[in-house]
Amino acid sequence: MTGLAAPRRTKTAYLFLAPFLILFIVFVAAPAVFGLWISLTNWSPFRASQSFVGLKNYIDLFTPGSATSGDFWQSMGATGIFTIASVPFLLVVPLLIAVLLNRAIRGGTVFRAVFFAPYVLGVAVIGVIWKYLLDTQSGIVNHVLGMLGLPSDIPWTVNVPWVWVSLVGVTVWWTLGFNTVIILAGLKGINTDLYEAAALDGAGAIRQFFSVTLPGLRQVMTFVVTVTILASANMFGQSYLLTKGGPGNQTRTAIMYISDQGLSQNNMAAASAMSYVLFVFLAIISIVNFRLQRERSERASR
Repeated sequence: MTGLAAPRRTKTAYLFLAPFLILFIVFVAAPAVFGLWISLTNWSPFRASQSFVGLKNYIDLFTPGSATSGDFWQSMGATGIFTIASVPFLLVVPLLIAVLLNRAIRGGTVFRAVFFAPYVLGVAVIGVIWKYLLDTQSGIVNHVLGMLGLPSDIPWTVNVPWVWVSLVGVTVWWTLGFNTVIILAGLKGINTDLYEAAALDGAGAIRQFFSVTLPGLRQVMTFVVTVTILASANMFGQSYLLTKGGPGNQTRTAIMYISDQGLSQNNMAAASAMSYVLFVFLAIISIVNFRLQRERSERASR
């Protein structure tokens, strides 16, 4: 009976996995393979037949003076600026909020809902709301600043560096709830006996945070760091709705430029190549992050 039950359980498992596998193949695997093929051709929706050009589209991206090289790397630079500026806030702020919410405070559930509420809103809603709030001439933010005796003509969405302040601030406000919930779940998994033992050894709140809380969150923070970097590097909606990539093209991210080339300019072969270059960069960052965290865990366990 045991020998017959194992194949039956395997078939049942694959039956339950089948819907996901079908969706994954149709909407992820197949488009990825097709996109890779497009990047190796001169593909155009207006051309009857497509010609294989090998790595030409990739070489053009690394050739100064080519039609796509300058703009692409400028957009990659903008993506890097946003990622470097936003990720620290999206790690530190949710961590501090999660530590506070993990305490037995009155109304803790309400505060969790308040912090998480913005995350359920779509990027279009967030963009429209903050576009109005940050308007230089009639925005509520500048109006409130003026009432407080502060400068009331700050160009939040039209001038550097204020455009970066706006994009980072809006993104942190919008998405910190997700990281907070994940970190809070990790805090619940830390054995409270460790805090009691640390307190008996004379460790204060700060010492407990660095000696018990952070080590206990190592795996959770690895996940949060990786997901946050990937999400920041794929930022599109906030810049598109708030700044239109301006001033000039200074806040035009890689995803914005790729979508413009592929969907507006019908330069889909080059856009596919750009997508895979961006993918390689993000894959390398993710692998390095996981490896560093694993090495730290191994050193800590010795």
